[in-house]
Amino acid sequence: MPTTLSNASPGSRQSLAASPEAQASGLAVPPGPGAWDNSLLSLAAQLSAATPPGSPGRAVEVLAVTAVDDDHRFLHRLFSHSNWIIHTVRGCAEAADFLERQSMPVILCDCELPDGTWQDVLGILERSRQPSLLIVASRTADDFLWAEVLNLGGYDVLMKPFDPAEVVRVVSLAWLHWKNLRDRAARQGLQQPLAASGA
Repeated sequence: MPTTLSNASPGSRQSLAASPEAQASGLAVPPGPGAWDNSLLSLAAQLSAATPPGSPGRAVEVLAVTAVDDDHRFLHRLFSHSNWIIHTVRGCAEAADFLERQSMPVILCDCELPDGTWQDVLGILERSRQPSLLIVASRTADDFLWAEVLNLGGYDVLMKPFDPAEVVRVVSLAWLHWKNLRDRAARQGLQQPLAASGA
């Protein structure tokens, strides 16, 4: 069954002193495992700051497709300290069912799943024509996988076990890229009627 964790609240959103891109790319690598809670609080602030108030019309949402219970716990714990929303499903079939009901800006997907692979999830996105950005997670992330993911239309690759700062950095940049693509498409949609009318 899909699970969702939401901690979005308008009061928790922070205004940006710099551009979203600068906020998202300036993440500090957290200290060792013993400082996990303090690191999460720091990352949570950066997660919230990477979401400009009101710009997406909703909190940043991510769908994680993984059958690994430890990954579910890690991602829920990481996102629980932020105003982001994480949804989790366990395989391709659940992902397809979820994406029929709701579009997602960013999808974090295991390389191998019980009922398929990341390529099957990419195929689901292509068939549904959703402009989601796919991040592939793997313990054997290498140049070959990275090149394959990019060549087939994915966004990036994350090494497992997950590093909190790297998850935040890559997901933040993916969401910002998705937002830029959406905003550009909206501008083009406004410009075309003007051009047709001769304005």
